[in-house]
This record gives sequence, structure tokens and C-alpha cells, in this order.
Amino acid sequence: MTALTTMTFFERFEADILANKKTITIRDESERNYEPGTIVHVSTFEDGREFCHLEILSVKPILFDELSDFHAEQENMSLPVLKEVIQEIYPGIKQLYVISYKLVD
Repeated sequence: MTALTTMTFFERFEADILANKKTITIRDESERNYEPGTIVHVSTFEDGREFCHLEILSVKPILFDELSDFHAEQENMSLPVLKEVIQEIYPGIKQLYVISYKLVD
């Protein structure tokens, strides 16, 4: 299993990431292979425009039903909105991964 070195986000999250308001991302199993301590190139999902670098801090498994207000706060949204967004991207998913990161200059 090779550590991933790139990450994409929907454009609507770019400003929150750059302002350090969004400090985690919640992904499915296909994107769990990030290695803590590595720096990843970050671009927009829509057009592949690179906009920053992030250092991966941790990757932790979580069940959808275990998502809390704490996770929502780190995503800079409410818990109902967070759960709705995840269901839109990963319909019916149960197993997820919380990837914590920090912005790197």
C-alpha cells in the first residue's frame, strides 16, 4: 500500500481550508492511505487547480453513526449538514476515515 501524496477538495471548501477553519476531511476506504507526517499537494476536484499543501497529522477510522459535533466543528459546519454532505458523496456508507491535517506554507 503506497501512501497518497495528493488530495482533492470541492472548490466550496477552499476558503475554509486556507483560513484554517476546516482542519479535517472525512473520506471513504479508497482514500485512507495517507501517511501522518507527509505533505500532500491539494487541488480542486472540479478543475485540478492546486491551491495549497497540507501536512497529514492522523488518519483514524470512524463509523458514520459516531460522527459528532466535534467533527462537524472541525469541518466548519453543523453535524446535520456534515452528515448530509457525506451521504451525498458516499450514499449509504458506514465506515469512514477522519484525516486530520494542517496547512503548510
